[in-house]
Amino acid sequence: MKRILTAILLILGVVALIFLGQLWMLTAVACLIAELAAFEYVALANSGGGRTPGWWMAAATAVMFAFTLPGFHFEAELPVLSALALLLLAWTGFRGPLDRVLPDTALGLFGLVYIAYPLSLLPMLWNRDDGKPLVLFLMVCVWAGDIAALYVGRAFGRHKLSYLSPNKTWEGSLASVAGSVLAGLAVVAAGEFLSARGNTVLHILEPVWQSVVLAVIINLAAQLGDLLESAIKRGAGVKDSGTLLPGHGGVLDRIDALLLAAPALWCVLLLKDAFSLGRF
Repeated sequence: MKRILTAILLILGVVALIFLGQLWMLTAVACLIAELAAFEYVALANSGGGRTPGWWMAAATAVMFAFTLPGFHFEAELPVLSALALLLLAWTGFRGPLDRVLPDTALGLFGLVYIAYPLSLLPMLWNRDDGKPLVLFLMVCVWAGDIAALYVGRAFGRHKLSYLSPNKTWEGSLASVAGSVLAGLAVVAAGEFLSARGNTVLHILEPVWQSVVLAVIINLAAQLGDLLESAIKRGAGVKDSGTLLPGHGGVLDRIDALLLAAPALWCVLLLKDAFSLGRF
């Protein structure tokens, strides 16, 4: 019951933020989530002897989000990321011991690439002309895929998917893909229904087949994100990244799929723009 109630509250909050919030609100919430997830990540990374400073991770995450605000171009994030990495390298180098310089710098930089950068894409996605239906489509595909995998896998799962997560099965994985596609098509159908009545809040211009392909890509990226977070936790010898969310573990446990799904969506949009395949 705790898991269901927590999920309902989170979903309602996200949907309200997408359609009723403003850019600064979405940026602030995404940054807060990234900070909480980064805190859990640092604990996992340092549990094996790492010494990545939590103050650097918190400050660097905030800086990454600051450069997504209006007035900055998203290309600024790459030199900012480089500057933050060099700052961490200098800190670890002068702090010592020297055998921890490279591992601690790598752990910190990976944390930014793994958590801060993917979540910083959400405000930029939302700020596009087609941002609201786009972010909703992303979230719905991730949620539906996760739910389908959980319940179908429990009921019918027989064939193990990966040693990274022993509870996941091929049956659950296939159900996850189907769940994302059906959920994505539901968003498309809702958009067409509303558009026919003069409401363009969910207006989607791309052909239905492109939406299906996009849902599959998002789902596969989400499943990979889930598996990779499991690998990180198993490497650290823990079951959950934290205990903040009742019934769900930590914040990182809840957003692991999104951390790969958001960049995958961003890459698809860049390719669509490059080849003039139309907007969402």
